[in-house]
Amino acid sequence: MNSPDIRLNPHLEAALQRVRTAAEQAAERAAEGMGMAALSAGQAKRRDVLLVTQMLFRKQQALFSNGFYQSLRRQLAANAVPVAVKAGEPMAKSAKSSTNWGELSLMDDDQVNAMVAADRIGLAIGHQCEWELREVESYIGNLAPDSERPEDRNPLRPQVIAQALLDGIQAVSDDSETRQILSDELTRSLAQEMRACYADIAGLLRSRGLRPQDLRVRGTASARAPGAPDTMNSAYGDLASTRSGMPTMGGAWGGRGMAAAGSIGEVDPRMMDLLRRLAHMPVMPGASGAGAMQGDSAYGASGHFGGGGRMTGWDEDYGDPAWAGQLPPNLIHVHRDELRQAASGNLDHMVIDVVGSLFDQILSDPKVPPQMARQIARLQLPVLRAALGDNSFFSSRKHPVRRFVNRIASLACAYDDFSEDPGKAFLALVRELVQEVANGDFDRMDLYETKLDELERFIGEQTSAALQAQGNAAELVERKETDLRLQQRYTQQLQAALAPVTMPEFLRVFLAQIWSQAIVLAARDPKSPPERAERFRQFGRDIVLSVQPKAGSPQRQAFLASLPKLMATLNEGLDLIRWPEAARKQFFGALLPAHADSLKGQALTPLEYNLLAKQLEGVFGCAPPSEKDLPAGGSVTVPAELDMGSRLSADEAKSLGLMNEAAVDWNGQVDIDLGAEAPLQSVDISIDGLPAVEDEAEPSSGGLLIDHLQLGFAYQMHTGDQWHKVRLAHISAGRSFFIFTQGHKHQETVTMTARMLRKLCESGRLRAFENAYLIERATARARKQLAALNSRH
Repeated sequence: MNSPDIRLNPHLEAALQRVRTAAEQAAERAAEGMGMAALSAGQAKRRDVLLVTQMLFRKQQALFSNGFYQSLRRQLAANAVPVAVKAGEPMAKSAKSSTNWGELSLMDDDQVNAMVAADRIGLAIGHQCEWELREVESYIGNLAPDSERPEDRNPLRPQVIAQALLDGIQAVSDDSETRQILSDELTRSLAQEMRACYADIAGLLRSRGLRPQDLRVRGTASARAPGAPDTMNSAYGDLASTRSGMPTMGGAWGGRGMAAAGSIGEVDPRMMDLLRRLAHMPVMPGASGAGAMQGDSAYGASGHFGGGGRMTGWDEDYGDPAWAGQLPPNLIHVHRDELRQAASGNLDHMVIDVVGSLFDQILSDPKVPPQMARQIARLQLPVLRAALGDNSFFSSRKHPVRRFVNRIASLACAYDDFSEDPGKAFLALVRELVQEVANGDFDRMDLYETKLDELERFIGEQTSAALQAQGNAAELVERKETDLRLQQRYTQQLQAALAPVTMPEFLRVFLAQIWSQAIVLAARDPKSPPERAERFRQFGRDIVLSVQPKAGSPQRQAFLASLPKLMATLNEGLDLIRWPEAARKQFFGALLPAHADSLKGQALTPLEYNLLAKQLEGVFGCAPPSEKDLPAGGSVTVPAELDMGSRLSADEAKSLGLMNEAAVDWNGQVDIDLGAEAPLQSVDISIDGLPAVEDEAEPSSGGLLIDHLQLGFAYQMHTGDQWHKVRLAHISAGRSFFIFTQGHKHQETVTMTARMLRKLCESGRLRAFENAYLIERATARARKQLAALNSRH
């Protein structure tokens, strides 16, 4: 029951109910577990004790749940700032809840045993859900501001849960052996339940509009400017206070609950100060991390990365001639001891070692050009800061910091030479962006988003300029695609307008779907005389009237006299749109009998004929839509069976370097690329103790690749009898044309329609140059390295 004097904040009340549910589920699981344990017990006495305990607990399960809940409420009321107290009564001082082992001499044996048991249970629960617990702490980590230890400021911390568990067990039985069995079983089951429970609580608080900063101290006196106030928004009733205290490291793992103002979670001020100091510390060439790698880290034993060795092919692009031919040191290994001292616990120690190992693998990746690896090396501390402050760095492939590193590496793979443009210009841009990140405020998420946008903008401008220097390939495919959009829009208009008009169905379909293309192209072709578009629209009226029944010789003679001109216009339009010969024969096979039938039968009355002619004038009298009539930002979805290449003239196809489907031996065997690596799965990049990767990897091959192509990226294309490296230079707005470039000194354009490209992907003749992004590849290798080390030990 709720206390009449103290009521909890609604957010905490909701979280409390979730914990209560978890305890009830754990109790049910523990009861079943005792039955299973009794069946497998080797001794009859042990089996009897377990069965008796199970039967007792089944009867008293409701009593346990109530005792657990009441104990939890009492502890929260004693340790948290209440929303309100009864009028006229002073507010009780918050009690310190952390175990004070210095007072053991003042306690009897039962109290000491209870403290030890509660601490043991709390550790067991916390060990199972450390990541989720830190996320909860980022929301409610300052509700016990008098606690000396940051981890004790969470009113829902495992120690509180453990004490409530023991109080619930005490309500069930006074027998010590029964209590011990219940304690063991309930601890085991509750530890498993609390992982999902803490994750749900974090999601609950987040869904209520709370952010990590709303509920925690922003910083400490050492981290603030002189005279700056230390404010905290209370989680209880939005009360403001000015309490001092160190923020918990839990806020650093807010993950999906990002900090306001674009911060990447929160990191202990001591760690943040150290990272900034190291970021601005000059790094001397030849400083090796090999010696610093020796220690108790299972992740830091990669001896191939040092920074002092000479490597061929490295130019002076690190900003100092002294760096020529040398690889920068792994700063995380060099300063490992300092970083671990500034960290708050084993979890952060593990992150430090993992990120250090990742950069060992990143900087030795064979697909990363050495000039670019040197720039990526300068992002070691910003990446470490992101990993310490946000657990989604490990679980989400779309994390901006990961994307920034991956995008630099992937784009660099498309360049063959960084000593001259375009590679030189790209290297200069990356050097500038990395400089701004490494020496700037790399504590902010929006910084990486901005740099990613600059990368995308530069690649778009560079590829566009390269295509313009070779001709008008991009403009041509965009114009063809715009023609298609206009044709589809005009088709929809004609279908609606022709629906009430009486005519043969084959003719209605032809005019709406086929002849509409001729009208649009005649109107948009700058070389076409203006009268042709008018004549094509008039043809639509005339051909419908031509199949109407004729009365008397004069009408028949007039029809026969106009037929040659009518057919000439028809063939002119079909030639303009390059309508296939087979389709023409089928259409003429229906049109000629219709004309023959029109010379027979009952003719239309003058009134009916005039009404029909008036209808057709309304349909074809208006000009087709123009570009200004298209919806802004609209795109066209090209049907999979549509061959856009057939809409190009021979000269246009040659200027674009259009790849013809007939030129590919689709039945031929694709040579195996021995240098290609197999695509990575989620299990390949999952390291025990770190959050599992939640989102799926982008495909590097197969039919789905066409939907994940990236401008400026390198791809492997198999044409003829070998693989070629190509770079994607342009994707039309409606994704109906894709333009690649190949070659270094003398670049050539290779244009493919969406239909052609899809067939290449599905047949395995086009794949990404990388089997996975850089950080994913590094994680997979670090995981293998860790497994090898564990097997030796």
